[in-house]
Amino acid sequence: MKPTEQQSVIIVAGGKGLRAGGELPKQFRLIGGLPVLMHTMVAFHRYNPEIIIIVVLPEGFESHWEEMVKVHHFTLPHRTVTGGETRFHSVRNGLEQVPTEGLVAVHDAARPLVTTELIGRCFKVCESNRCGVIPVVRESASVRLLTDEGSQMIDRELLRLVQTPQLFPAEILKEAYKTAYDPAFTDDASVAERQGFPILLVEGEESNIKITSSIDFLIAEQLLRHLPK
Repeated sequence: MKPTEQQSVIIVAGGKGLRAGGELPKQFRLIGGLPVLMHTMVAFHRYNPEIIIIVVLPEGFESHWEEMVKVHHFTLPHRTVTGGETRFHSVRNGLEQVPTEGLVAVHDAARPLVTTELIGRCFKVCESNRCGVIPVVRESASVRLLTDEGSQMIDRELLRLVQTPQLFPAEILKEAYKTAYDPAFTDDASVAERQGFPILLVEGEESNIKITSSIDFLIAEQLLRHLPK
């Protein structure tokens, strides 16, 4: 179904991401023959070929990205901006390229396995409810909370792990990001929530992993072979 509102996505690739190993930031390393970042962009273009794609690149890697685009004959339309000191500042820079009208998603470049189903689910709930929307999955591990006395058990049924894309009416998120930076802002929902904007949770996907370490590349390669195109 054709979207009734303008849709944009900010793909945050502004970090150096060297914990995953290698000399290049993880978003530029290859899985399935393409850089991680390109897989992520393709996922959103596949969902909506008319979506505005804004890619936030790490400072100093703009020419490297241009070269990768040429090498891989990558013709998918997109805009690029330079990232900032933190993820907060990178998203703020990306928002300058987002139209005030419509909806905007913010997605980690290092989550290349996001499906069109999940993207569509998030956009649909955001459009219907005019609120922030974040995908989450259940925590399967046993967890404990550190205290002054040591630690205590937490009921994992009360916990959810947050993923991206995180969706918002663009006007609301642009306004929220006018606030001063706070280290407590760990994602876009925390910024919007600070301004009193409601957030809804939707079901995420276990396969929507964030590539952080070297072992994640091995997992992503395997998942990529089996995910629907």
